[in-house]
Amino acid sequence: MAGTEKNYLLIVDDVEMNRAILSSIFEDEYKIIEAENGQEALKMLEQYDGQIAAVLLDVVMPVMNGFEMLQSMKEHNIGQDIPVFLITADASEKNMYEGYSLGVKDIIEKPFIPYFLKQRIRSVVDLYCTKEQLRETVEHQAEIIEEKVKEVNALSRNVIETLALAIEFRSGETGQHIQNIYQLTRILLRALREKGYPGCELSDEQIEQIATASMMHDIGKIAIPDSILNKPGRLTPEEYEEMKIHTLKGAEMIERMPNVEQNPVFSYAYDICRHHHERWDGSGYPDHLAGEENSIWAQIVALADVYDALVSRRCYKEPFEKEKAVQMISSGECGMFNPELVEVFLKIKENL
Repeated sequence: MAGTEKNYLLIVDDVEMNRAILSSIFEDEYKIIEAENGQEALKMLEQYDGQIAAVLLDVVMPVMNGFEMLQSMKEHNIGQDIPVFLITADASEKNMYEGYSLGVKDIIEKPFIPYFLKQRIRSVVDLYCTKEQLRETVEHQAEIIEEKVKEVNALSRNVIETLALAIEFRSGETGQHIQNIYQLTRILLRALREKGYPGCELSDEQIEQIATASMMHDIGKIAIPDSILNKPGRLTPEEYEEMKIHTLKGAEMIERMPNVEQNPVFSYAYDICRHHHERWDGSGYPDHLAGEENSIWAQIVALADVYDALVSRRCYKEPFEKEKAVQMISSGECGMFNPELVEVFLKIKENL
């Protein structure tokens, strides 16, 4: 019943005269409901859930006294957002300590002056109402912010995908390559996380960020001449050296983007662009990183890139069968990869 107007006041006292006095004081502001003991009051708290503004509670009552009721409310998480006031003739230090320790907001000693009683209770109830309104406002603003973040993330992903597609089309490919890399990167990251591989203690959000970043792995190819990028035959040593520069160019492009440090997608993309051609034994390029010197996400994109290139048609080759491509990777024919990564790759190959 969240959002329901809180216009009821619960008075809990075993003496009918006391209830009548309190009722007459507040009947012009609230709908009054009454209980003769704590047990009855607990039922009313549940019955009028979300509608009670405050509870006026006596201490000494049969069946269940005020302190027992407060203890039960605390243990069963009942009415914890409702201010409770002890109205008692025994405002001893012991009772005050026990009352406040059980969550009472104020202790009012009998006999009381109606006007001052009303003001004390009103001020606390108003404070509770203000806190509730503030909480609802904050929650609403948080929802708006979350939606805006989703919109920005979706827009960023669309821009990234469009940029990556432009590079793919330029090299005569269909654009399916970046989607394949995206999906395989996600699958491998999740499999490594499940395996408990060090460095893969990643949230779903981080995995999505890395997978999105993987689509930019080849954006540096925009700096490679068409004569090399689309050459149908084998590249000469000189052409191959120029093709290798796409890793550095891609990282440079990412580095020049504004506020790159504040966006984890671009931080991952920088690493992936630069290092997705490194190999486990240090024979890759451009930095000849070996083993764990290279990040696990760059290693994953490296393997995913090789696999998809093997099973796809290119201007310089026909596609290999999937089993052949898997065998070429596992045997080291396409360069040395992290053995544990290859092991996980072999386990998920049926899902490719």
